[in-house]
Amino acid sequence: MSNPKTPAAAPAGGRGAAKKELPERFQSYKNVWVFIEMERGKVHSVSWELLGEGRKLADKLGVELAAVIMGPPGEGITHAINDSWAYGADLAYVIADPLLTDYRNQTFTKGLNDLVNTHQPEILLLGASTLGRDLAGSLATTLKTGLTADCTELAIDDDRCLAATRPTFGGTLLCTIYTLNFRPQMATVRPRVMAMPERTEGRSGRVIEFPLNMAEENIITKVLDFLPDVTSDKVNLAYADVVVAGGLGLGSPANFKLVTDLAEVLGADYGGSRPTIQKGWLPADRQIGQTGKTIRPKLYIAAGISGAIQHRVGVEGADMILAINADPNATIFEFAHYGIVGDALQILPALTAAFRERLGKLRMAS
Repeated sequence: MSNPKTPAAAPAGGRGAAKKELPERFQSYKNVWVFIEMERGKVHSVSWELLGEGRKLADKLGVELAAVIMGPPGEGITHAINDSWAYGADLAYVIADPLLTDYRNQTFTKGLNDLVNTHQPEILLLGASTLGRDLAGSLATTLKTGLTADCTELAIDDDRCLAATRPTFGGTLLCTIYTLNFRPQMATVRPRVMAMPERTEGRSGRVIEFPLNMAEENIITKVLDFLPDVTSDKVNLAYADVVVAGGLGLGSPANFKLVTDLAEVLGADYGGSRPTIQKGWLPADRQIGQTGKTIRPKLYIAAGISGAIQHRVGVEGADMILAINADPNATIFEFAHYGIVGDALQILPALTAAFRERLGKLRMAS
């Protein structure tokens, strides 16, 4: 991440009101790029979310939006190009090479670094996935530019600079960071932080092919085998339509059964706030918030959760938030759509019984 105390960046409060012209050395940097993360022919949905956000930034700057696609030659790249048009890209930079069949930091960093130095984007966005974080960090280091990680908001200021906002100080504050003295301006965004854009069928654009220029014997890392993660589908909080979560207000880990009971009746997934994970009440893959899973469900029910900033930025994309808390002054009531002031240990069983009865009648009627 760009450090606000270094010349590479400055916090929002440190920028003057006067408009500044971009230095002459930045005049050749144009367009907004989004790295399309693809593994084994499948594109990570965070790439499409970033194209939607990149479209807004490109329109504000009056430049083109480009998709950067890297992988082995084949149908996977072809589908990724066509989907990039549908989600708003104007052009696609494509590096197709058999050496890119599996992700290796050396090959992807080298290819993307050469591409950036040749075509000079103004802004480069990557998903804050496991792959994206690894690639973004090494690429920013190689390019010697700033990187703002895990952003919750992206905007363009009056000086045509990227304003990248992220939580800081353990999630207690939001800080807006600018990379003023280097290009490209880089940022990563976690999955589900940005909304999925609408597809527009029938769009097309330009394809610019670029060589990798590497040989297998010069690559240090070797892929011996591919073992899929057999647990990857067990927790799917980020893409659940309904999520029920509990916080320290539940009093003990045993009381989380009230959360799971309600989730089961609703066909929902469940999770907890960061303090409950830190206490060992739930496993880490159930954590909801900026430092856990970012969610965008149709309905989010939060029981006994105070609503700290790091939790808020991880859930505020939900269509509807129902908060249950005994404290009428709990922060979560400031951004929840509906709130119930009361003891979650009494309200959760009542909700479970009411939903079970209601849903049972609907099934009988159908």
